[in-house]
Amino acid sequence: MLKQTPLNQTHRDMGARMVDFGGWDMPVSYGSQIEEHHQVRRAAGMFDVSHMLPVDITGIGIRDFLRYLLANNVDKLKEPGRALYSCMLNPDGGVIDDLIVYFMQEDWFRIVVNAGTADKDVAWMERQRAVHALNLAIRPRRDLAMIAVQGPNARNCVWQALPAVRVTTEPLKPFHAAEFAQYFIARTGYTGEDGFEILLPAPEAVDLWKTLHSLGVAPVGLGARDTLRLEAGMNLYGQDMDETVNPLEAGLSWTVDLASPRDFLGKQALLARPLTMHMLGLILLDKGVLRAHQKVLTPHGAGEITSGSFSPTLERSIAFARLPLAVAAGDRVQVEIRNKLLDAKVVKPPFVRNGKSLT
Repeated sequence: MLKQTPLNQTHRDMGARMVDFGGWDMPVSYGSQIEEHHQVRRAAGMFDVSHMLPVDITGIGIRDFLRYLLANNVDKLKEPGRALYSCMLNPDGGVIDDLIVYFMQEDWFRIVVNAGTADKDVAWMERQRAVHALNLAIRPRRDLAMIAVQGPNARNCVWQALPAVRVTTEPLKPFHAAEFAQYFIARTGYTGEDGFEILLPAPEAVDLWKTLHSLGVAPVGLGARDTLRLEAGMNLYGQDMDETVNPLEAGLSWTVDLASPRDFLGKQALLARPLTMHMLGLILLDKGVLRAHQKVLTPHGAGEITSGSFSPTLERSIAFARLPLAVAAGDRVQVEIRNKLLDAKVVKPPFVRNGKSLT
């Protein structure tokens, strides 16, 4: 039986088309996927992301634990509420998961991991805790729901729905979070737009969702979420990287701290493996749609598309592709689609940010 978020019946009541997403019964759309996409770019949309898992780590020595567990350096987290995007790697340098870690106090960090990898992630954290004999508590928080509100009007809509949180959250910089009563509100997202991700007690989720909807915030499904994140240059675990792919090959070198002397899981494997491929963006110049696993032909050898779709904002097909290291932005390549070779331009993601084309 598929797992359900606290908003499952609400999605059905709103006419959502539901699909199996990694073992969860989730809304893919509520009508037009393209209209939902534009609603986020032009106004405000909301996503049920309660299938993702917050994990609270408490105790003494968490920072040392995370220095070793994560490829990015938690020493960057100096003020309470600051967030950091990172990958968690296996000893071979492959990506176990990508995640966001929030520093709240020296004895409390919160990590939000992906739904499809949640059980694996928690087991890996527990294993590393046990190996290092650390007296830490690792607590999955399935008692919390998570609603993302994204778009140029998103924050104002949240403040109308929850007026009391405005004083606490208005000063928040991007990639910072704050607590207010039962709410944990982060200025983060997966769309390339401004907004909040709100964690709250699961029984409160339906009321907040309906209040936001009454204020004109459109419900948005997984379909538009995928085209939004692709335009914004954001990777999807399981497509753009997994345990067989290291973050340097997945366009995530900016999340890997190889400069500091600290050791972390997977570091030695990354240092020992010469980089031969890297991730770049493609814009299709011919008619057609770029899709995952299509072959990309370049003068320097073949590559492969990892994520591809039609971009509603650009009105063209776009993709991420893992390409030979010698390929650079501005180059022209060909993509094999249904036994035809179609021309594409190589660009550096993101394609869109804050509603504006960057290509």
